[in-house]
Amino acid sequence: MLGPPHAAGAFFVVGHPFQRMEEPISTEPRINERIHVNEVRLVGPNGEQVGIVRIDDALRLAREADLDLVEVAPMARPPVAKLMDYGKFKYESAQKARESRRNQANTVIKEMKLRPKIDSHDYETKKGHVVRFLRGGDKVKITIMFRGREQSRPELGFNLLKKLANDVAEDGTIESQPRQDGRNMLMVLAPTRKKAEAREQEKADKADKAAQRQADAEAEAREQAEMRAAHQAKAEPKKKRGPADNLDPDIDV
Repeated sequence: MLGPPHAAGAFFVVGHPFQRMEEPISTEPRINERIHVNEVRLVGPNGEQVGIVRIDDALRLAREADLDLVEVAPMARPPVAKLMDYGKFKYESAQKARESRRNQANTVIKEMKLRPKIDSHDYETKKGHVVRFLRGGDKVKITIMFRGREQSRPELGFNLLKKLANDVAEDGTIESQPRQDGRNMLMVLAPTRKKAEAREQEKADKADKAAQRQADAEAEAREQAEMRAAHQAKAEPKKKRGPADNLDPDIDV
């Protein structure tokens, strides 16, 4: 917009008429008439390669098949476009993303601290905790704490870490090799299974245990019922024999 002149032939600019408003960047692919190119490399609905065709021909094929023309690789030369049901494609993509978020789980780093001269009982207990963490899909940071003169013998900590890594090799692998960190020595173990897989396995194990408990309860109930029936049969009074019971049934009275 131009303002009124202050002098002959002098104008000043009000605002910035040449400043463009920034448009939000869309992450949606261009479809149908929004694809402004002369030609595309066309892919059929089943993934078959049609070849390079003019954009008008590609749009015509899309209309004839009652599908959408979707630009799937805009940076290619020429761009790649595919014939598809875009509404169905978006719905299925949203469903997959939702399922992925539902199954996604953040990996937690647990920590287990040991002493270089740990006794065998404590070692087995802490190893059991490490195995439980790894089977749950979590990483475990192992810390060997040195005190006093133990600091002059780092091989004790190194050998202990290697022993632990070998003992839990079925459930975890070494992600970070043993390294000295001040008075401590550290090692990180990563689970062999993903968190989601560990949760699925945990659910399956719980279902198996529940089924086993149910089967045991039913078997115990049947056994008790049989014992009660046997006890009842023994407890029934015997019929007393009368004078007529001693007579021959073939003799007329």
